[in-house]
Amino acid sequence: MNHPSGLPEDTLRVYRLRVSHPTDSTAGLARRSGLPREAVARAEGELSALGLLRPSPAGGWVAVAPESAAEELLAAEEQEILRLQITVAATRARLHSLSGHFLEARSLRTVPGDIETVEGLENVRAVLADLARGCRRSLDSMQSGRRVSEEAIRASLPLDLAQLERGTTIRTLLPRSARADRAAVQYATRIREAGAQVRCAGVLPSRMLIYDGTGAVLPIDVDDTARGAVVVRDQALMAFLRRLFDHFWEHSEDFLDPGGAPGDAAPRGPARDVLLLLATGRTNEEIAERLGTSPRTVVRTVTELMERLGADSRFQAGVLAAERGWLDAPDPEDTPRAAEEDPEETR
Repeated sequence: MNHPSGLPEDTLRVYRLRVSHPTDSTAGLARRSGLPREAVARAEGELSALGLLRPSPAGGWVAVAPESAAEELLAAEEQEILRLQITVAATRARLHSLSGHFLEARSLRTVPGDIETVEGLENVRAVLADLARGCRRSLDSMQSGRRVSEEAIRASLPLDLAQLERGTTIRTLLPRSARADRAAVQYATRIREAGAQVRCAGVLPSRMLIYDGTGAVLPIDVDDTARGAVVVRDQALMAFLRRLFDHFWEHSEDFLDPGGAPGDAAPRGPARDVLLLLATGRTNEEIAERLGTSPRTVVRTVTELMERLGADSRFQAGVLAAERGWLDAPDPEDTPRAAEEDPEETR
């Protein structure tokens, strides 16, 4: 069993005997302690390593007080600790001295009229995190493309939830096609439960984030957002971007409740005629000939219908239209048109 000092009892006994009998040889100390000579020699070596025994000029060992041994043994370690503490303090002071430069540079960066280019995905994320920390009133978010990447969702979700926790108003616009994306639906559900407004539209021009209406972030390349971003604070450009976002917001519909959204109503008039013929598998030229209109008009109508449905193909558009009941829904415009064409049938 060891003493609280960590020394074995035999070693402690040898130390006590060496204090009281400094002139004894190792063999003599072995006789006094009742320990084998080898055990006494081993204990003396351990005590010497701790500085508790020193060689005597007359031969043998001299016991040293524990306080003196500790001071001598630990002096070098304490000096090293002190040196490290000084190094840490100096490094901290040097880094803190850069705070003024950072704040000054950031204030210059945020002067109205400044447009900043940020390259690289990690640098963009750092800028977004910095802007999110400073955002207090509103965050307008627009996503483009047929799908919203899961990586973008993972990066956005914690920032959005933190903003909502601080009381920031969030409006998020997603592409209508994202309704078929499980990750996008989960993301929209989470942030709407936390207080955000989430809507969607058929075609959105670009990914865009507007912070407090005073700063915006847009991708350098819409098709490759990892390339970098442009941070805009120019007042004229910001006014345009705010109007652009508001325009799409006003013409959007609820992302999570498509059934109750006016924008999700079945098409009417010529658009319905195009849809019915599209669902039968006819080409744009055949539809144009059948309806007596130009192929360009048909192409534009088909494109708008596919965007509203979030369809990637003409066949899928027909399937989705059938699922929504668009092919079966009566067109309110049919009856008036029939009355005009053949008044006799209305009698």
